[in-house]
Amino acid sequence: MRTTRNAVVAAIVALAAVVTPASPALAEERTCRGSLGAITVDNLRVPSGASCTLNGTSVKGTVKVEGNATLVATSIRVVGNVQAENAARVVVRGGSRVGGSVQIVQGGAARVVGSSVNGDILYDDNRRALAALRSTVGGNVQAFQNTGGIEIRGNRIDGNLQCKENSPAPVGGNNRVGGNKEDQCRNL
Repeated sequence: MRTTRNAVVAAIVALAAVVTPASPALAEERTCRGSLGAITVDNLRVPSGASCTLNGTSVKGTVKVEGNATLVATSIRVVGNVQAENAARVVVRGGSRVGGSVQIVQGGAARVVGSSVNGDILYDDNRRALAALRSTVGGNVQAFQNTGGIEIRGNRIDGNLQCKENSPAPVGGNNRVGGNKEDQCRNL
């Protein structure tokens, strides 16, 4: 009797495993306060007011930098985007590779230096010094309505170099642009 009962329980468990759909795997988000080295994470978030230093870190998803937060990233690999809104400072440098775009909006200072970005670099409505230097960009470099000054120098840009309504106007040069150099950046 006991053997029969165990067999029935085993059959019910096996049937439930087949009938019950598996829940989808959810990507985990790692919060960074402090430093991370050469590890791999799914997604990474720098919370409001925090500082995060990445050195050789791989991110399978997206890096998000929140309000008044700081990110300094060296030799990182990001499959998705680096996104910052209202951040204090964002630095991507040292041979970093971003599979998506770098989008810095309504924040403070930002720099992309000596890195590869498959998508776009967007600086929009930032208040402090910005730079895009010696980087390879698969899409566009766009700078709109920034007020802290911006330097765009020595980049290879497959798309367009577009700059509007920045005060002061962007400075730089020696950019190889596959598309058009437009508005304030037409001579860079």
